[in-house]
Amino acid sequence: MEPISLRQTDILDLARQFGRVEVDWLADRFEMTPQTIRRDLNDLCDRGMLRRVHGGATYPTGVSNYAYDSRRLLASDGKRRIGERAASLIPDRSSIMLNIGTTTEQVAMALARHEGIMVVTNNLNVAQILREVPSVELIVAGGLVRPGDGGIVGEATVSFIRQFKVDYAVIGASAIDADGAVLDFDYREVSVAREILAHARHTILVADNMKFERTAPVRIGHLSDIDAFVTDAEPPKDIATLCRSHSVHLEIAAEQANGMSQ
Repeated sequence: MEPISLRQTDILDLARQFGRVEVDWLADRFEMTPQTIRRDLNDLCDRGMLRRVHGGATYPTGVSNYAYDSRRLLASDGKRRIGERAASLIPDRSSIMLNIGTTTEQVAMALARHEGIMVVTNNLNVAQILREVPSVELIVAGGLVRPGDGGIVGEATVSFIRQFKVDYAVIGASAIDADGAVLDFDYREVSVAREILAHARHTILVADNMKFERTAPVRIGHLSDIDAFVTDAEPPKDIATLCRSHSVHLEIAAEQANGMSQ
């Protein structure tokens, strides 16, 4: 079976957040016809990821891991390049905070080759990647664990993060608007991401080019809050202009013709 589409992944995220989604609301949100949205919902229901109800669909328990695994497959090579490039901006013997996301997990994979680093994370997948690396001091935030993606969120997590002041924060996001707004779906996750940014000397945003085509309802911050932005392709003109005007260091981990990143 083919992986679900980017739009279907977003629909799953919205259904997870709100419990139920309506065809007309989704059609307005994604600027698609109701017929297209019905096909998306039918496909997700056939896969067992949603449950069809009159006018929309509901989010059943125990399926969120499918959505997260599907996100891992989307732009996987680009995320790997982003992870390598972002890790190259961080020197050995640094302290780092990493938040939830499949792209930040790729950063963790690359950081495993660093020496003498301390990593603080609210991402159990990052913890799993780094837990046996002898050169890494690993600290895992406390709080509510989301079973679908291994993210740790909530007020306890925010309070835990406030104890630290690290050298680098690396965060992912679900969407980046043309006006530079950095967005996500879950307000609890966003609260933690904001706290991570506030408790770091240098901030790095990692996001693949699909994030320019998406939207999400909760604001993490703005590109002007970020020191460096690492992506896998040339961003839209508005985004590139914002980076220049706010002195955001833009790193493009593009794929060269020979298959190697530049």
